[in-house]
Amino acid sequence: MNNYDDIIISSSDDYTIKFWILQNEWICSQTITDHKHCVYQLNMNEQQNKVISSGWDQLILIIEYSEYNKKWMVRQKIKVDCQGLRLCFINDNLFTFQPKKGNLMHVYEMNIVSKEFTKTKNINVNQGDDGYVLFPQQYIKSKYLLVSKNYQTVNLIRKLENDEFKVEQSIQYGSYGLFGQMSDDGEYLITWDYSSKKIQIRKQTEE
Repeated sequence: MNNYDDIIISSSDDYTIKFWILQNEWICSQTITDHKHCVYQLNMNEQQNKVISSGWDQLILIIEYSEYNKKWMVRQKIKVDCQGLRLCFINDNLFTFQPKKGNLMHVYEMNIVSKEFTKTKNINVNQGDDGYVLFPQQYIKSKYLLVSKNYQTVNLIRKLENDEFKVEQSIQYGSYGLFGQMSDDGEYLITWDYSSKKIQIRKQTEE
C-alpha cells in the first residue's frame, strides 16, 4: 500500500501484478503481465513512483508511474541467474535482492545517465536454500537498517556511508519456515517459526 492509503499493489501465483485504486471501493485499475511465473515480492520506492518485483521466472521488473499517460509502465527487465524471494528499495536509486540459494545478497544501483539499474556489489550473509516466502525484506530508514530473512536466519544489516553494508546481527532459528516483521520505528522484531511454534518478540537494546 502507498503512503496515502489509496493504492494497493498485489502479486500472485497467477503471474500478475495488479494495481488497485480506492474510489468508494477498491477497483483494479491496471494489470501487469510481464512475469512468466509466480511473483513473490513487491516493493515501492520512497517517492512512490517506482515498484520492483521478483518472480520465480528469474526476472526483476522495474515498474514506473508515467505522469504522461497516468499508467504504470515496465521500464526495465533484469534477468538474473537465480530465483529470488525478497527485494527492497533502500532509496530511490538503490535496492537489494536476496537469491533463494547461496550466501550472497545482491545490491543494484541506478546509473544516473541511463536511469537503469545494474548489480554493483554483493553482501555476504549466511548460507542457505530458502523455501518460504511471506517474510518480505524491510528497510527502516530512521535506523539505516535492512531486515532480511535468508533460510533459517534473520539478518540485520546496517547501511553505512558510501552505500556500503554491514551485517550487524544474525538471529538463528530452528526452521526456515520463519515469518515476521520489524516495527516501523525499528524497536521491535516479531517472528513465528515452525520449530519453536512460538511468537517471539525482540526489543532493540543499545550496547
